[in-house]
Amino acid sequence: MTDCCTPPSDGRYDLAVVGAGSAGFSAAITAAEQGANVALIGHGTIGGTCVNVGCVPSKTMIRAAEALHGARAASRFPGLAGEAQVADWQALVSAKDELVTSLRQGKYIDLLSAWPGISYLDGAARLTTDGIAVNGQVMPVGKAIITTGAAPATPDIPGIDDVPWLSSTTALELTELPRSLIVVGGGYIGCELAQMFARMGAEVTLVTRSRLLPEAEPEVSDALTGYLRDEGLAVRDSLAYRRIVQANGAVALTVEVDGREETLTADRVLVTTGRSPNTHGLDLQENGIQLANNGGVAIDERMRTSKAGLYAAGDVTGRDQFVYMAAYGAKLAALNALNGDSLVYDNTAMPWVVFTDPQVAGVGLSEAAANAAGYAVKTSILPLDQVPRALSARDTRGLVKLVADAGTDRLLGGQILAPEGVDSIQTLALALKTGMTAKALGETIFPYLTTVEALKLAAQTFDKDVAMLSCCAG
Repeated sequence: MTDCCTPPSDGRYDLAVVGAGSAGFSAAITAAEQGANVALIGHGTIGGTCVNVGCVPSKTMIRAAEALHGARAASRFPGLAGEAQVADWQALVSAKDELVTSLRQGKYIDLLSAWPGISYLDGAARLTTDGIAVNGQVMPVGKAIITTGAAPATPDIPGIDDVPWLSSTTALELTELPRSLIVVGGGYIGCELAQMFARMGAEVTLVTRSRLLPEAEPEVSDALTGYLRDEGLAVRDSLAYRRIVQANGAVALTVEVDGREETLTADRVLVTTGRSPNTHGLDLQENGIQLANNGGVAIDERMRTSKAGLYAAGDVTGRDQFVYMAAYGAKLAALNALNGDSLVYDNTAMPWVVFTDPQVAGVGLSEAAANAAGYAVKTSILPLDQVPRALSARDTRGLVKLVADAGTDRLLGGQILAPEGVDSIQTLALALKTGMTAKALGETIFPYLTTVEALKLAAQTFDKDVAMLSCCAG
């Protein structure tokens, strides 16, 4: 067992955190701030999914693809012409890797020496009746938090085990840009990476069993599907996967559409059909810890597992798999473990984002979820061609949809599809958190010629036709 810091003199830690990603570091730092002696146990590359293989590498590659598209789309302004292409794929990938290395060092590795209350232990961990075993050595601990994250899931497609499929991790490590690519799965990862690779120059077919972003509003899903098709992606939805094989240097995926089988071929296949919690090897069930139906560690609203003194947070729980929610839940878990379980996890105003172009963002209840919850709802849909910012940018792709309680006018949720939409969603999150009504949002002062002004206009659309208003008249 190796560590970077000196462990407690009696060899016992107040808290052990198993998993050294964003959730693990959040829990460990929070506990150290409380004066606890913490064992942070990591196995593999320190930093977890977000910085190493998820958020950071994918978003920098997506931004690079947006730069290409921005040049090519310059002709939407009269008098402009532009063109761009990938000149050196390996240089782009190397720059991505350098960014990842820099952030991993600065935001994870270097932090360990700044927190003397944290001892970092490198090794595979498992639970025992006496504590936690790391590399075969049992370490007694007061309480523990499981934060081991999740990994790309293997889909149930006959033949998939015999095909060298790409995951969201390995796709971002490719040293050569594939000429053609099938992306399996229409969730946020599939949509983001499909568009990115298409803009980089690959011929992309995006396939999904239902529709793109199935948890988004149907209006948002349908509009995004159209925009991706306009860019040349072949989007195939509402189908069933029958089998997949590799032959003659290509991958062949057979799907069924309307009762007819069809075979799609490409150089490579990228699978983005979800992520599975990393619970293997921890001996959780052997020690009385219940798992949820999705395979994650079952927890209550205070981050407690079914075993006293053991908590879990982040993607390993199988819920709210966003890095900021992992860090938030882990902080609560640490505080509850040390201070008496007084804090409750609250995701009612949890914003979520998808980095396609246009971007997608939402918070609160969708129309369907609000109806299912028993609300009498009213909705407002504002197309971006009613937003001055979009008109001035000559890019009116997108819409805003708001959901409110028809009786009280209180906002229940909303979604944004816009080129700059993700930076506007926090305003709506705050509106929901404070219990704001649609009328109050519509009366709030917003700066002119901003994307976020679309929220005000959408709120006003509940009661009036904003096309009949002059600029800023509302």
